[in-house]
Amino acid sequence: MAFVEIDHLTVKYGKLLAVNGIDLSIPRGEVYGFIGPNGAGKTSTMKVLATLMRPTGGTARLDGMDIPSHPAQVRRRIGYMPDFFGVYEDLSVNEYLHFFAAAFRIRGAQRTRVVGDVLELTDLAGKAEAQVDSLSRGMKQRLGIARVLLHDPDLLILDEPASGLDPRARIEIRELLKELRNLGKTILISSHILHELAHLCTHIGIIEAGRMIAQGSLQDIYAQLQLLRVIHVQIVNISDDMVARIKAIAGVDSLTLEADRVAIRVHETELTPEDMLPQLLALGARIRMYQPEVMDIETAFMKLTQGKVA
Repeated sequence: MAFVEIDHLTVKYGKLLAVNGIDLSIPRGEVYGFIGPNGAGKTSTMKVLATLMRPTGGTARLDGMDIPSHPAQVRRRIGYMPDFFGVYEDLSVNEYLHFFAAAFRIRGAQRTRVVGDVLELTDLAGKAEAQVDSLSRGMKQRLGIARVLLHDPDLLILDEPASGLDPRARIEIRELLKELRNLGKTILISSHILHELAHLCTHIGIIEAGRMIAQGSLQDIYAQLQLLRVIHVQIVNISDDMVARIKAIAGVDSLTLEADRVAIRVHETELTPEDMLPQLLALGARIRMYQPEVMDIETAFMKLTQGKVA
């Protein structure tokens, strides 16, 4: 059974249908990337999972437990970080985390140990005595993640954790999320920085105007869209006859001769890059370079969406 499961979820704000009957399933220990433009319904869905909003219709369950019916039990097992979260700026980092650890009823020596652990994990130990209002936005984002880790939740719900960060801070947040994934946390993360999700997430859901228009692994989505994989090859002994024979290989869509290489477009559901290479060698190709392009999540997103909002 899925650890997080949403069935036909709907959320209305008056007459506005923000979430329109979506389904979503996240196995335990997976990282699920939620992609969609502003107004697509991502935050409303996350608020339902975080017990901050009751759905208009449908169901939402955590480990088989109905979320709207058991908010107190659910809150003990989740950590929710919204896109914009308030901080008590007159506190030090250490005081801030001790305050929230006390709110989670973590006491005494255990609280000191837990705060120390999350400071080390989020690489904030060197800033323990710094005032919160002196931190950069990137450090405040890490502090927000440290806060939601205090009670060791099973599920992390992170709404745009890399929003507004510079490239270095985004990389640091991404590496932190990878470490949390390695620790076995189940993570639901929304982001507009699509290539970051492609490197981090095991599953992707693309939502637009309140509807889930595609979800699954990246390879599932690419297969659904029938996107072509481009393989760049430097062939020393390329000839017109060899070009014709490469084009005749089953699964090859087209071929372009470029200045120093050949760009071969293949249907990966029919011909993977790993299977293409021995076929080229069998044709007698002397290969100096063989480089399949990384599949592009931005291409999938633009092909699937139309820029609509709820």
